Amino acid sequence: MSVVSTRGDATQALFERAARVTPGGVHSPVRAFRSVGAPPVALTAARGARVWDAEGREYVDWIGAWGPALLGHNPPAVVAAVERQLERGSLFGLASPAEVELAERVTARVPGCDMLRFVVSGTEAAMSALRLARAATGRRAVLKFDGCYHGHGDAFLIRAGSGAATIGVPDSPGVTPGAAGDTHVARFNDLADVDRAFAEAPGELAAVFVEPVAGNMGCVPPEPGFLEGLRARCDAAGALLVFDEVITGFRLGPGGAARRFGIRPDLVVLGKVLGGGLPLAAYGGRSDLMRQIAPQGPVYQAGTYAAHPLSIAAGLAMMDALDADPGLWDRLERTAQRLAAGLEAAARDAGVPARVQRVGSMWTLFLSAQPVRSWDDAGYVDRARFATFYRGMLSRGVLLPPSPFESAFLSTAHGEAELEQTLAAARAALSELPS
Repeated sequence: MSVVSTRGDATQALFERAARVTPGGVHSPVRAFRSVGAPPVALTAARGARVWDAEGREYVDWIGAWGPALLGHNPPAVVAAVERQLERGSLFGLASPAEVELAERVTARVPGCDMLRFVVSGTEAAMSALRLARAATGRRAVLKFDGCYHGHGDAFLIRAGSGAATIGVPDSPGVTPGAAGDTHVARFNDLADVDRAFAEAPGELAAVFVEPVAGNMGCVPPEPGFLEGLRARCDAAGALLVFDEVITGFRLGPGGAARRFGIRPDLVVLGKVLGGGLPLAAYGGRSDLMRQIAPQGPVYQAGTYAAHPLSIAAGLAMMDALDADPGLWDRLERTAQRLAAGLEAAARDAGVPARVQRVGSMWTLFLSAQPVRSWDDAGYVDRARFATFYRGMLSRGVLLPPSPFESAFLSTAHGEAELEQTLAAARAALSELPS
């Protein structure tokens, strides 16, 4: 297999220009590739399971636009739907029949989502769901989990530090101590630590926010009983259980993680796959809660680009595709099993401690000898070795998420050729790691 350069003159010139007009030269930090010690990649085209950069180099893509590309990039039916809508109009600023249809179809699929409100991004949806939870309960505090990401709203940019902490510490300048003080943090997959957090904020928690499958510390599945335990504790304490399914919604099955695990949240946050590759997110939940949103209730939230016609058209086309192919999740499961087995075999042959953690088509290769169950376990992941492995894969035309703690994504467009190229690249890149 040929090894390609990871950067050319055109890309270097592009990012030098970008750095003069954009902080860090990118519009989202992970795009800078700093955690893997590689120059950033600038993409110019994407189709199916492959992408092309500014130098014209082709890669097998396992980023999948960070999750939306369940059917691969630019699925023809979605492209056609957007083109048809564009001819009718790109932005109305008023209600349209299509958004009603999509809302009906989503609420019919997702447990706990009786009503919903469309917004533009997952961050906006999570912020709005938190505001609603606080208004509905009359409480200020929220519990989140160390290593779980719910967008860049102030209340969610909180970490627990080296261990669990009662009150969060801001992760970013500009997050006030007041915002941090309302956010409590517990260890993912640790119900005893959840009990500690509830006990230290008696009667104060409005909501527990959780990624039912963590995707932002790598793919970390919920331990048996963990989600059930959260449901029981929220019921007992009068707090709302909020599933952040921006990543898992529709990716893990026709009803997302809520249906897959059989847990009904009070509120749910959706995005990524929902929009079929266009910016679309939503928050929804029980009717009695959602009726508190303006104009039906007093909790205000609005947006010019909410339920954008192009995004709604893409979302409807995505729902059509899912309805037409109910076996796609079983196929993804089988393909993901083969990929995981192949990667773990390559690591064993190279003598590299590694494990693939996976739920459905979400997966992460952790260079660690022990399972990653929470953010605390991330300290055992060999970050320097991952960076070397990453660069080896990139040089062989395989594009992974540029972080050891981001989930990768399988799509229906990944076939035999993509699996073979990825596993061959992995065998070579792992064999090059220092012992």
